[in-house]
Amino acid sequence: MSLTPARLGWTVRRLTTARLPTRAGVFTAISYDDGSGREPPLALILGQLRAPALVRLHSECLTGDVFGSLRCDCGPQLALAMDAIGATGTGVIVYLRQEGRGIGLSNKLAAYALQDEGKDTVEANEALGFPADLREYGVAAGILQDLGLRSVRLLTNNPRKVAGLEEHGIEVVERVPLETQPTSLNGRYLAAKRAKLGHLLGSLAGDEPLGA
Repeated sequence: MSLTPARLGWTVRRLTTARLPTRAGVFTAISYDDGSGREPPLALILGQLRAPALVRLHSECLTGDVFGSLRCDCGPQLALAMDAIGATGTGVIVYLRQEGRGIGLSNKLAAYALQDEGKDTVEANEALGFPADLREYGVAAGILQDLGLRSVRLLTNNPRKVAGLEEHGIEVVERVPLETQPTSLNGRYLAAKRAKLGHLLGSLAGDEPLGA
């Protein structure tokens, strides 16, 4: 049975392709036009892709990915995903431009300020007038479809990513956990993700948030 148009990933168009050597292997980087007018999402591809490929959907986190912020687990998760794909020898990182769960960098920094006053990550976003999570995964599905992938093994702790891909016609045959070690600086953040956003985080012991 063919997929209905409403269930297909967004239409994307390849822009540029380049070789990208990294410590995890030599990836091929492809930028895409997704029609949003924002910075282009990327696909980082290692090896010869075969379904179900090992895939990480990673939403941009400038503070964590680039500056090494210890407030979240984004940078370590990206590194772990690249290492996992490198060890497997094949897979894809889909890098989505959805900073701050979709609220943008400036608003994310405003949310950080509210977190410093005692709100958790969900409460801070909501205090700014946003839903807890604005991200969508139609663009990611469109990129995977462009790469010839209709089934994946998804590196994630977030069930919404599984549902988001499947809503757009990508079969998730396995959810592969991608957990980092909680610290005193990000434990409360991770606990809020588990309790309020449904993330599957077995590394958090008990029900109490860790850290401040």
